Amino acid sequence: MDWQTILATRNARMKASEIRELLKLLDQPDIISFAGGIPDPALFPTQQIQEAYADVFASGAHDTALQYSASEGYKPLREWICAEMAKLGVPCSIDNILITSGSQQALDYLGKLLLSPKDTALVGWPTYLGALGAFNAYEPEYDRLHPNGNRTAADYMETAGEKGGRVKLAYMSVDFANPTGISMDRAERDAILNLADEMDIAIVEDAAYQSLRYDGEAIPPILALEIERKGSIEDCRTIYTGSFSKTLSPGLRVGWVCAATPVISQLVLMKQASDLHSPSINQMVISDVAHKHFDAHIAVTRAAYMERRDHMLAALEKYMPEGVDWTRPEGGMFVWLTLPKGIDGAELLEKSIETQRVAFVPGQAFFADGSGANTIRLSFSKSNGDAIDEGIKRLASLL
Repeated sequence: MDWQTILATRNARMKASEIRELLKLLDQPDIISFAGGIPDPALFPTQQIQEAYADVFASGAHDTALQYSASEGYKPLREWICAEMAKLGVPCSIDNILITSGSQQALDYLGKLLLSPKDTALVGWPTYLGALGAFNAYEPEYDRLHPNGNRTAADYMETAGEKGGRVKLAYMSVDFANPTGISMDRAERDAILNLADEMDIAIVEDAAYQSLRYDGEAIPPILALEIERKGSIEDCRTIYTGSFSKTLSPGLRVGWVCAATPVISQLVLMKQASDLHSPSINQMVISDVAHKHFDAHIAVTRAAYMERRDHMLAALEKYMPEGVDWTRPEGGMFVWLTLPKGIDGAELLEKSIETQRVAFVPGQAFFADGSGANTIRLSFSKSNGDAIDEGIKRLASLL
């Protein structure tokens, strides 16, 4: 049969992830890859995770670990997350926490919760490709979120109305964003809060890289700033999404949402209709490792990634020709390059793989409007100093 005749219209907006496709290149040993923004498996707390799984069975908790469980998530893990959120300036209770299967599931749920067809999501130019993929299924329009620009709330709302809907959310990653590595300053965070209050929309704060700061002064999350203004998380419009994927293990697929209880209650209903709950045993293991080892482990991880970031920035400074600009992130996993006009990142990747055996991600996929062809994303998380130096040298010679 011709399946295209019966597919829902939303499927036309669903595309393969360029990053997931590029990860296949990692199987080729001669490729120097700056493509996947993924953790280095050599830094996983493998022994601690192995011991945590063993403890689940040795302690007799396997009946709980292998059974159906509460959709909200494993209580001790939610309690640990509450304590960590409090350190960030976000006092909350476990009723404000939902465990998800990675923060990607959280973005999918939030798209489903907030977006109707033709509604507008305000996003960065560029923004996280996975957020666009998650939101696209709900058929939104996009407009550029530019907190330092001269756009007013009335302007955003008028543009959304012309597209047949209304502005529903503003999405951003405020610390070391994927793909740019850039962090929002305090004034930008305050400006987003002001805009959201004026438009009466939700703020989706993606904090996947929040723990990976290497230098610079930490700025409170938008949710913390909003609590300062309004007194309680229950009065806040900001929805904070976190993840253990970049700190402990992406394969265990454990993330969370922190928000006002009415939001959490709606997301719990989605969780019940989707996968019932995230795997109990994985939550128990993450909880054990987080309680016992998180601070020590993240210190080691930060030191390793900071060294690699410094190698990449030094190599870019040493080898790149004039006309190429790049970001200088204070944390995270990414450096964002802007190439001279006329150079297409996708065409450059094809030539780079063929002649230099260096992989990266073309930047155009990160722009909701399809612009940004002369940009590329480099990740330093999985390469050592020698590989970074050689890869940047090869890429610079091609440019």
